[in-house]
Amino acid sequence: MADNEVKDLSDLAELTEGTEIENTEAQAPTTPLREQQLDKFGRAYATGRRKDAVARVWIKPGSGKVIVNGRDQEVYFARPTLRLVIDQPFSITDRQGQYDVVATVKGGGLSGQAGAVKHGISQALTKYEPALRGTVKAAGFLTRDSRVVERKKYGRAKARRSFQFSKR
Repeated sequence: MADNEVKDLSDLAELTEGTEIENTEAQAPTTPLREQQLDKFGRAYATGRRKDAVARVWIKPGSGKVIVNGRDQEVYFARPTLRLVIDQPFSITDRQGQYDVVATVKGGGLSGQAGAVKHGISQALTKYEPALRGTVKAAGFLTRDSRVVERKKYGRAKARRSFQFSKR
């Protein structure tokens, strides 16, 4: 039998006391910050998508005014829930009232357009302030919501619903 035979955990501790173990602490790799991407007017641009809606969004420092298709957000998105959706990226990063937003939206309905503007604001915010990317990404705002309406199939009333069965 060998001298270094280990039968118990305490034997293992005694065995390692004599040998020197290198400090192999796993250091968290610091991800390099991305560069700030601005156009010649000092704005950050991004495209947001949701369902069939596509939003082109520009943000710049300002008083917190949101213009959608040339109209104020209160006029364009009359429902308060849609305005809450648009303000989510600013509230999660504590930047409410600090950026002006100009957006043009095409396609889809109002709910999809609000989601597209939210996605675009989130993308543009990370391009203007790259340090906020972790916060916005953790909230899930940078991921494009890929759910779309399922197409109608032939021989069916809707995508999955069959026609009403008639016995006679």
